[in-house]
Amino acid sequence: MKQKVEAVDKDKFVYIYSVIEGDALMDKLEKITYETKLETSPDGGSVCKTTSRYYTIGEFELKEEGIKAGKEKALGMFKAIEAYLLANPNTY
Repeated sequence: MKQKVEAVDKDKFVYIYSVIEGDALMDKLEKITYETKLETSPDGGSVCKTTSRYYTIGEFELKEEGIKAGKEKALGMFKAIEAYLLANPNTY
């Protein structure tokens, strides 16, 4: 998988990157862009909001099952990173 960083805004806690090569694109997608934003939670801590944009090639229509599978993979990655950071608070 090949990714490209599109934008980093340290002041607004926003990170945008695109998947531009790899199996996730299934030769039907030009790219998938993810925008991740961290916001302050009223309970203390933070809330992570992620938006995904799929750029299809030609007339290809992305089905809901494909979107759901992508969300599950992204959530799994997020949870793994979160668990690592919580277990190793001195690394960040």
